[in-house]
Amino acid sequence: MKKILLFVVLLALASCKTTKLVDEYKNPENVVFTAYKVLLVGMTPNEESRVAFENRLKEEFDKRKIESMRSIDLFDVNFTASAKTEEELKAVERQLLDKDFDAVLFAKVLGSESKQTLRKKISDWGNYTGRFRDDYFQHQDIYNNDWSYDQFKVYHTETTLYCICEGKEQSMVWRGSIDLTDPKNIDKSIDEYVNLVVAAMEAQDVLFHK
Repeated sequence: MKKILLFVVLLALASCKTTKLVDEYKNPENVVFTAYKVLLVGMTPNEESRVAFENRLKEEFDKRKIESMRSIDLFDVNFTASAKTEEELKAVERQLLDKDFDAVLFAKVLGSESKQTLRKKISDWGNYTGRFRDDYFQHQDIYNNDWSYDQFKVYHTETTLYCICEGKEQSMVWRGSIDLTDPKNIDKSIDEYVNLVVAAMEAQDVLFHK
């Protein structure tokens, strides 16, 4: 019984992570992709989150001795304050090439949705005796109490790596779709997010190599 309870607790703790890779795609033309100078772009209206995300991501590039630059160091406030035309973005790509960038790692939030989950205290599981009537008795108030349910948000995000090499305009190398569940602690969520992106690309021999 103790082993079963320990397994349940460990399973619950593992599910506490706020990030999950739900889908990914790697361009088959890029079996192994290496870049030498990467622009890091976090697209969000929240300036604090953008800075924190790009800072954390740059730490991972610095560890691996891959040159990178945060978009906050390259784009001024006026650039992100207004929508850009295709021609303006082409000019930006040309500027990046002129500055010897060969890749852009681009993260953005695509949307969000509200969901419900049933609250359950881990401390109560230790009192479960394995009989139906005990379990039913302990939880029968679920029928009449709305407070047994929590509302939470799931944010659907996408992180994409683009090659901006000569002759390969806007060539997508890798894309990962990641869900963030109820990210109350922004720093923790960003840390998990970046770790997940790095691990996923490393597994695909993209940028980060084992």
